[in-house]
Amino acid sequence: MLLLIAGTVAPQAATEPPGAAIAAPDGSAKAWLVADMDTGHILASKNPYTHFAPASTIKVLLAMVVLDHLSPAAAVRANANHARVECSCAGVVPGQVYTTRQLLDGLLMVSGNDAANLLGDMLGGYRAAIARMTAKAHSLGARNTRAMSPSGLDGPGWESITTAHDLAILMRRALAYPVIAQIMRQSTAQFPSRTGFKQITNQNELLRTYPGNLGGKTGFTNLAGHTFVTAAQRDGRRLIVAQLKGSGSQYGQATALLDWGFAQPR
Repeated sequence: MLLLIAGTVAPQAATEPPGAAIAAPDGSAKAWLVADMDTGHILASKNPYTHFAPASTIKVLLAMVVLDHLSPAAAVRANANHARVECSCAGVVPGQVYTTRQLLDGLLMVSGNDAANLLGDMLGGYRAAIARMTAKAHSLGARNTRAMSPSGLDGPGWESITTAHDLAILMRRALAYPVIAQIMRQSTAQFPSRTGFKQITNQNELLRTYPGNLGGKTGFTNLAGHTFVTAAQRDGRRLIVAQLKGSGSQYGQATALLDWGFAQPR
């Protein structure tokens, strides 16, 4: 039995449990994994230990570090540097005061790179934030993960890395944080704006299209391609799917992997 634990040696090709009537569905993701969220049992995988860039899926790691060190009610005033970032953005306004919880909404629901910048400063600055993120990942058993930016943005010399195996570990652990689990399941939230508040809408399409979805985090950079991690529950069973280096939307493959996983015997 393959488990979501550090040091497990797994085949790099697509694998599924012995006796599976139908092979796990493949797709454009160069690496993927589907696992039982509660037991850690890996049901099937492809290249689960190959290094790829995570893009914004690494924001689930930042969210855990933030909640380890900051109160959701802690407040901070944004400056121009926080908003000066390649978007996707939540809409951080220089001079506006934000709580940790509001920034986490912007981080996880709309993948705000500006929110990631501001949260990174609250953790002691860019270098302190990525050091804490990498240390947190390693402490959870995600030892092939290295954060080089709070947001998942990357470039020459500052490429974050992870694996499908590690990303599944991070999502599994992140959903054990009540605040993260709540944010990932909420459809909308109110985010401070220049004129009061604006509504932001969760970008995870499976929240609306896949019954029992527990949340998900998308990502994209030119280096990473399309990335996605998600979880869902059905009939008392919870599964996680992690996908890296895909081309185009990863929702279809994630849906197929979840459906396949729920059809497997326990």
